[in-house]
Amino acid sequence: MYDVYKVRKDFPMLDGTKKMQGKPLVYLDNASTTFKPQVVIDKMNEYYTTLNANSHRGDYDLLYNMDVAVQESRKAIAKFINADENEVVFTSGDTASLNLVAFGYALKFLKENDEILISETEHASNVLPWFKVCELTGAKIKYIPLDEDGKITPANVKNVLSSSTKIVSIAHVGNVLGYEINIKEIAKLVHEVGAVIVVDGAQSVPHIKTDFKDLDCDFLTFSAHKMCGPTGIGALVGKYDLLDKMDAVFGGGGMNVKFSTDGTCIPLNPPSKFEAGTLNLSGILGFKAAVEYLEELGMENIHKHDVELFDYAVSNLEKNENIIIYNKNSHNGILTFNVKNVFSQDEATLLNHKGIAVRSGQHCAKLIDDVVKTKATVRASFYLYTTKEDVDALIDALNEGGDILDAYFN
Repeated sequence: MYDVYKVRKDFPMLDGTKKMQGKPLVYLDNASTTFKPQVVIDKMNEYYTTLNANSHRGDYDLLYNMDVAVQESRKAIAKFINADENEVVFTSGDTASLNLVAFGYALKFLKENDEILISETEHASNVLPWFKVCELTGAKIKYIPLDEDGKITPANVKNVLSSSTKIVSIAHVGNVLGYEINIKEIAKLVHEVGAVIVVDGAQSVPHIKTDFKDLDCDFLTFSAHKMCGPTGIGALVGKYDLLDKMDAVFGGGGMNVKFSTDGTCIPLNPPSKFEAGTLNLSGILGFKAAVEYLEELGMENIHKHDVELFDYAVSNLEKNENIIIYNKNSHNGILTFNVKNVFSQDEATLLNHKGIAVRSGQHCAKLIDDVVKTKATVRASFYLYTTKEDVDALIDALNEGGDILDAYFN
């Protein structure tokens, strides 16, 4: 197990000088985005100071070095999630990756009355693209029933699978309730009916060891900024045969063999055919540095740390009868709660007044109201640099309570 206090020294945002409302920063919004270690920042700066060339655009040394760096980054990310290099497509993040599957694969192959299975716990990025695909193709959305905790189970997936099911798209770990789903077993059921499974890994890949081949999902999406990497870069990982069948959603330089005056265009093979235009090259280098940083700490260690903090928080907050915890059985890095008779955004504002950063609202999961039986919640989310003292600060603040007006007038 790593030393969390030593790890914190790697992060400029945690140097002890950052304040909120004049108080030491307690950052508990890691499900939204994570801080970046100095090695990631340095690697991004390296692009602008020593490489600064486009990729796949010429034959001089600087550009060749950039091409090598991009390929090394692709190799590192493929290794991180156990995929082949040619199965990793660089995108701007999880949202872009899910949209690429929706409009490059689903729009091409789905027809009227085909079914797409999702759940009411999904993030907007894993809902709205499918709504649009259904509008354009005549396919239909079908919702997977949830168990009493709000979790997707293989049994419930099996109950709604049919010969009409063509795509199942679900989060490995939900961004509100935080349950880890048994993707491997669900993938087996999905494949038995001839459908494909898309896994939103935005909240799982940063926190748990993820093996693309072992899970046997068809597509996996994730963002670098939720795993100590830069914003604006992420990956779509797909089985090569499916990537090969997909349409390229974007056309432009760098994604084609040739195009002609008659309107024909011959795309490059995956992953290049999906990477039109100039890539986020500094982001790609930072992405590689981030996954190597996580590997050095050990994904099993990171997950263990998340679980320990979650269980500690729940065991203490359960003693407070004014706290409603919506996912006490998830045992992951996401804790979702409310204070009785307090609007979630008021509570988050009060916590901000005490120097504690949490998320409030619907968390971009606007179908979940019927699951949690409330319109909005507060979400505290932990990561590899979160300390027990950070969690204590949250517990103490919630136990202490306070008047929301204090946050505005004091």
